[in-house]
Amino acid sequence: MDKIKKISSLIAIILLASGINAMGSEYSVGSGNDDWWTAYPDQSSGAGGEVNHPSWVLDALKSKPVLIYVHKSCSYCTPQTEAVQNITDEFDGQITFFEIGADGSDARSEEALQIYDPNGGTMYVPLTVLLTLAPNSDGEVVPVWHSTDVVTGDGWVKNYAEDALSHYDENSADWNP
Repeated sequence: MDKIKKISSLIAIILLASGINAMGSEYSVGSGNDDWWTAYPDQSSGAGGEVNHPSWVLDALKSKPVLIYVHKSCSYCTPQTEAVQNITDEFDGQITFFEIGADGSDARSEEALQIYDPNGGTMYVPLTVLLTLAPNSDGEVVPVWHSTDVVTGDGWVKNYAEDALSHYDENSADWNP
C-alpha cells in the first residue's frame, strides 16, 4: 500500500511538472509564448493591454471554441492552409471555423489581424487564432486566445485545438457573456 501511495505521488508530481493539469489542458493561461492569453502577450508591443474581442467571435464562442484563419493565396500560406484544413476536417462540428481571405474583401480580416496579431500589429499572414474559455487570474471565466503568424503545421494547430476543447468543456458552463 505504501508503494502505491509513493507511485501515485510521483505520477502527480510528474504531471504537475510537465504543465498538464488533471483536467487534460496542456497550456495554461498567462502571458508567455505558449500560454492562452487574456491580454496582449509579453512579445506584443501592447503587452498587458486589454483585448477587445469582436462580437462575431464572442457570438461564436457561446457554443464552442473558435479557430480563425486569415491568409492570402500565396505559396508561403499554402502549408498552413493545408494544416488548418486538416484540423477543421478532423474537428468538424466541434470548433467554429472562420477562414478569411486577407485580400480586403472581408472586413473581418483587418479586424482579426489588428486584434489577434501576437506581435502587436505587424499584421502578417498566415494568422492562425484559436479562442476558448478559461479562468483569468481572478478566477472569472473569460475568452482566452492564442495565435501565430508563422507556418506551424498540423501538430501545433491540433495541440491548441485539443486544448481549446478541453478548456471549453471545463469552463463554458461558468461563462457569463
